[in-house]
Amino acid sequence: MTTSTQAPTPRYWLMKSEPEECSIDDALAAPGATVPWTGVRNYQARNFMRDGMQVGDGVLFYHSSCPEPGIAGLARVASGTRADPTQFDPTSPYFDPKSPADAPRWLLLDVQALRKTRLVSLAELRSTPALASMRVLQKGSRLSITPVEPGEWEAVAQLLAR
Repeated sequence: MTTSTQAPTPRYWLMKSEPEECSIDDALAAPGATVPWTGVRNYQARNFMRDGMQVGDGVLFYHSSCPEPGIAGLARVASGTRADPTQFDPTSPYFDPKSPADAPRWLLLDVQALRKTRLVSLAELRSTPALASMRVLQKGSRLSITPVEPGEWEAVAQLLAR
């Protein structure tokens, strides 16, 4: 019997952040260019972090809730998940009084910014046929973390190379 020593297939993600809270510039300026991804308060996005994301996965760093939303940089998943401390802080906008300390409801992981890119706007993403199925472009999509298919990752890389 042989066992495979191949590395797992890389996965890709789009992670939204409001630039006033943490921009790509903020992430790049952080120690090690690494920031904890706090404040995720949607179960599906939390489950992507917990069950799908692995250290080394590629991340499209997306600026949201701003005058011009879009992909602003590239990053990678830099840690596994752990409890998000903001859920226990009554002064935090992410405080969750129903989350017990012995069984935390909300998680975070670290994201390491790799580089700032030109802004690939939502309009540019929408006008790219290869991205027609990208989750962030689907009507009603509001998740802060979504999977990105390998072909979509490549299409974004081609946009960035222009």
